[in-house]
Amino acid sequence: MITFKNKQVFAAIFDMDGTMFDTERLRFETIRQASSEIHGYPIADAVLIGSLGLSAARAEALAQSHHGADYPYDAIRRRADEIELAHVRQHGVPVKAGLYEVLERLKRNGVLLAVATSSRRAIAEEFLITANVFKYFDITVCGDEVARGKPHPEIFHRAAAELNLPPEQCLMVEDSENGLTAAAEAGGLPVLIEDIKPPRPAVAARAFIAYGGMPGFLDDLRACTAILPAPALTEPFPAMSNGETVGIHGFGAMGGGYLAQILSHWDGYTRPAEIVGITGDGFLRELVNSFGRYAIRYPAEAHDQTIDNIRLIDAADEAGIVALYSQAAMIGLSLPEAAIRQQAPLMARGLVARHQAGGGPLSVLTILNKLSGARFVQAQVVKALARLVPADQAQAIMAKTHFPETVVNRMASRLPRDALLRQARIKLDLFAAQSRDLAVESAPARLSAAAPVPPRLDRRADEMRQAAQMATAVGQVNLVLFHSEADMAVYVEKGCAPVERLRQTHLLDDIALAQTVKNRLWNGTHAIAAWYAHLLGYRTIGQGMGDARVAALVDRLLKSEIQPALLAEAPATASLLPGAVEAFTHRCRMAFKDTCLRVGRDPLRKLQRRERIFGAIDLAARHGLRTEALEYGAALGLLFALRDSSPTDKECAQIRQLFEARGQIADVLAWPGPYNGQPYPGLDPLRDRPLIARIEDHLRRLMAQDSQHWDWPLHAATDG
Repeated sequence: MITFKNKQVFAAIFDMDGTMFDTERLRFETIRQASSEIHGYPIADAVLIGSLGLSAARAEALAQSHHGADYPYDAIRRRADEIELAHVRQHGVPVKAGLYEVLERLKRNGVLLAVATSSRRAIAEEFLITANVFKYFDITVCGDEVARGKPHPEIFHRAAAELNLPPEQCLMVEDSENGLTAAAEAGGLPVLIEDIKPPRPAVAARAFIAYGGMPGFLDDLRACTAILPAPALTEPFPAMSNGETVGIHGFGAMGGGYLAQILSHWDGYTRPAEIVGITGDGFLRELVNSFGRYAIRYPAEAHDQTIDNIRLIDAADEAGIVALYSQAAMIGLSLPEAAIRQQAPLMARGLVARHQAGGGPLSVLTILNKLSGARFVQAQVVKALARLVPADQAQAIMAKTHFPETVVNRMASRLPRDALLRQARIKLDLFAAQSRDLAVESAPARLSAAAPVPPRLDRRADEMRQAAQMATAVGQVNLVLFHSEADMAVYVEKGCAPVERLRQTHLLDDIALAQTVKNRLWNGTHAIAAWYAHLLGYRTIGQGMGDARVAALVDRLLKSEIQPALLAEAPATASLLPGAVEAFTHRCRMAFKDTCLRVGRDPLRKLQRRERIFGAIDLAARHGLRTEALEYGAALGLLFALRDSSPTDKECAQIRQLFEARGQIADVLAWPGPYNGQPYPGLDPLRDRPLIARIEDHLRRLMAQDSQHWDWPLHAATDG
C-alpha cells in the first residue's frame, strides 16, 4: 500500500496498448496493411482513432458503419494480429519510457498489479511476456473475457474484484477516452497518461490525475515510494533496465572502479541500459569492448563485482563525447584538472546539442580530489559555452545542468598492464578449451525419459542447453580491471534530485566539512605514505604500513598535526574526525593492491600552495600549530621525484629538471612556470622562505643518509 496524492492505494490496474506500450501507432499501421491486403484499401483514420479503447465487437461495428456491413473487420483484425506479432517478435515491444521503474516501485512497495486490456488474451500475454513485464501482474483481464468492452466499466470491476479490493482503492491507468470513461464509471482512481488522442476536456476532467506521459507519473511515484538504503557489497544490481544511457567521463580507477558500480546500482529499482565510458587508453578500450564486461575486485572481502552493459569510446572521439553529453541521463566525471580544461569545449558542445534538441536536465556527478571540484568543472564549461552561444542561451543551458559537489571515501586502483595481459591470456585459453569441449558433444539432451517429448521441442531444448553452456563459458571470460575498497557511499551536497535518488549517495547540508576533512586529513597523508614507503623499497601502501617508520609518520600526521588543525579551524568536524582517522588508517594497512607509484604520482600537483600538504600546513599555521611531519612529507615528495622513482611521470621529470639547474628546492616549490595552462600555484619565495628552508634541511638530511637511518618520525613521535 502507498499513499498517493492523499489516497490510500492498494492496487494499480493498467491498460496495455497506448498506456504501457507504444503500440497504438504500430496497430494503426498493421490494420491499414491488413485492410489493404484483404479488402483492397486501407481502413479510414477516423475508424482507427475512434476505435481506441473499444472492445473488438464495438470496433467492428464502428468500422462497418464507415465501410459497409460487408467490411471483413474480423478477418482484417486477425491478419493485423499476425503482422503485429511478427513485428514484435523481430523488434520487441515498444515499451513506454519510465514503465519499468513505475512497475518496480509499485510492486516493491506492496501494491497489487493488474492488466485490464481490450486485446485478446493470446495477444496480451505474448506482448506482456515479450516486454518482460508479465511477472509484475497478479491478474490479467482481457477483452475476449468480458461481455461489454470499454467504455463500459465491466473490465475494471472484474479486475478489482479479482484482487479482492473495492475500485476506490485502485489506481486505474489509461490513455484513451473510452478507457478513462470506463475507469471513472467503475469508481476507481483514474490516472490519465496521454497518448495519440487526448480525451475531450469533459472526459479528461473525470481523471483523478492526468499526465502528459509516463515520466510524470513516475515522478509523483518517486515522492511516495521508499528510498532504498545503501546496498550490501554482495547485493546484485537491479535486474530491470530503465532504458537510459549514462556516461563515465574518465574511465580510470575512480571512474571504472567506483563510478561504474554506483551508476549500476542506480536507485535500486532499475539500472541504466548502457554505461558509456570515455578513455584515452586504447588497451583498456580494446579489453572492455572485446569482453563486453569487466570486474571490480574487493580484496578485503574476496568478492568480484561484474559490470556489464558497458562500452568504451576514445577520449579523442569528439562526435562520441558530444553525443554522450547530449543524450545521457547522468554523467560521472573523474578527470585530472588539465584534462577537464581540455575536454570542457566538447562537454559544452554536447550541452548545446542537448539544449537545441529539447533535452532535459543533466547531472554531472564529479569525483575530483579538489575542494569545490564541481565548481571548477562548472567554471570551465561556462567559459567554453561563452565561445559557442550567446549569453542568454548559455545561461539557459547552465540552468538545467547540475554539478553537485561530492566527497568520496573509496580508494580504487587499476591493475598493471602486464597483470591484465596475463589474466586475459588465461581467461581466453579457458574459454577456447570449453568451446572445444562443447563442440564435440553431440548427444541430444532429453527433457524427460519417462514422458516422450515432441521431436521439435526436443531439438529446441538441445539447442537451449548448448546455448546455456556456451553462455556459462562466455561468462567466465571476465577480466578484473580494478581493485577497490568496500566503502561504497559518495557524499553529495543536497539539491540535485537525480543524484539524490542514487542508492549510494549520502546527503549533506554542508559538503564543505566533508571536503575539508578528506582533502586535508587523507589526501596529503596518502601521498606522503606512498612516497615514504616507495623510498624505503616497498611496492604497495599496505606493505609500507608494516614498517614502523611509515606507520609512525602516518599516525603523527593524522593525530598530532592535521586533526588538531582541522578542529581549530572547524569545530563542527569533531564528530567526523575520529572515525575518519580510524577508517583511513585501516585502509592504508589493508592496501596491498594500492601501489606506491600510483598514489605518489604527479608530485607537483600534490605540492601546490593550497592543495593537500601545503594546504594543511597553511591551516595549521593559522592556529599557531607546528607541522614538522608535514614538512618532512614534502621533502619525501621531492626526493621521490629526484630519485627517478617513476620514469614515465612527467611531473617527476619536471622536478628533476628544475632542481638540477641550481640544486635549490625553492626553484621547485616556488616555480612560477606554466602548469596546465596557468602559472604554477607554488610557494612564495620571500614570504615562505623559512618554510622552504626547513623542507630543504629535511631533504638534505635524507639525501645524505642511507634509508636505513630514515627513522626521524619515530623520534619525533616519541619527542612529541
